[in-house]
Amino acid sequence: MARILVNNSGPLHGEVEISGAKNSVLPLLAATLMTEDICEIEDVPDLADVSVMKKMLRKYGAEIDDSVHGIIRTRTPEIVTFEGDRDLVTEMRASLFTMGPMLARCGRIVMPMPGGCTIGKRPIDLHLKGFRALGAKVTEDAEKGTVTVEAGPEGLSGDAIYLDFPSVGATENILMAAVLAKGTTIIENAAKEPEIIDLANLLNKMGARIKSAGTDMIRIEGVESLSGCIHQAIPDRIETGTFMLAAAITRGDVLIKNALPGHVRPIIAKLKECNVDIDIAPEGIYVDARDKELVATDIKTLPFPGFPTDIQSPFMAFLTTVKGQSVVRETVFENRFMHVVELNRMGADIQIENREAIVPGGRKLHGAKVRATDLRAGAAMVLAGLVASGTTEISEIYHIERGYEDFVGKFKALGADIMKIDD
Repeated sequence: MARILVNNSGPLHGEVEISGAKNSVLPLLAATLMTEDICEIEDVPDLADVSVMKKMLRKYGAEIDDSVHGIIRTRTPEIVTFEGDRDLVTEMRASLFTMGPMLARCGRIVMPMPGGCTIGKRPIDLHLKGFRALGAKVTEDAEKGTVTVEAGPEGLSGDAIYLDFPSVGATENILMAAVLAKGTTIIENAAKEPEIIDLANLLNKMGARIKSAGTDMIRIEGVESLSGCIHQAIPDRIETGTFMLAAAITRGDVLIKNALPGHVRPIIAKLKECNVDIDIAPEGIYVDARDKELVATDIKTLPFPGFPTDIQSPFMAFLTTVKGQSVVRETVFENRFMHVVELNRMGADIQIENREAIVPGGRKLHGAKVRATDLRAGAAMVLAGLVASGTTEISEIYHIERGYEDFVGKFKALGADIMKIDD
């Protein structure tokens, strides 16, 4: 099993370039199934999850050219199967993003139940509710562990759909299915994340008629077909937040390039509350925590534009090092405190009460053998290791490689004492 070794590194300094957003690229690639034409997605990060999605698209019949780094060109002249590959779906939950495109283009999809991170139940009931509202028949087979979604003889028809929770995945899947449905679809209580806007921008370039993406009510006028296009993915706001916190936790200064400040405003606000200097410059976001007495603050995760749940664990690692006590409340996923056990191995002494974590600051962390219990928890372990005495050894780093491009290399370039060991 591969591991990452991190030693106390002192203040990080320099520049880091943010890659394209994993959480945008995966649905963008899935959307290319909706046309026979060539689509080109740019600024695609080299990630394990992207590799899985490429395999998934090829199973459906896509021809993929990824010979140029950061660019994926797809063409799907014919769909060769209606069934999602069980091994790939089990490996990555984001395989679900192919359901909406397949239903829209072919009127049928058979999908095994998904896998992915263990941060919560994350059911797909909202996805299925949306498909049903568009006129599809949903059949679940508990014995086979599959769900079959089929459009009626007349295809999908637009309707008003209210989401009980502003789920990003459900919003994206319903959005893609509705683009080729007859009539008008309105998604109420829709997710407002930047990744939703990015997907809508791609689909509109392909010929869709989507309005108000990024608000809680999205309107889609169905069209008969889509064509190919060229589209550049937005930068990864979670990677941006991770490197902002890397500068803060090491009391360093880092210029984060190719970052969009509007996508990380809650992180900027909370770091400022902790007395971190942040400057929005033409080149990017400059984070300076040198010679500062940093203080505690409380955070509460919420759907966008609230504080992102994906930054909760890296921010908690940072809070262990500041003056005072913090409270971290997780409202999005019910099982996203697994990293607390690992931080406590390093001397954090965090207490959990229901869905709140009480974080005493000013701790002197020490190196330990810890696990990356999920993707973002893995990043949190690295951040903690940067300021801990001795060596921190992080296992199960495949989680980290699912979501961060050249993770070790980027940290090394900032002066981190970090290395990957391949056993």
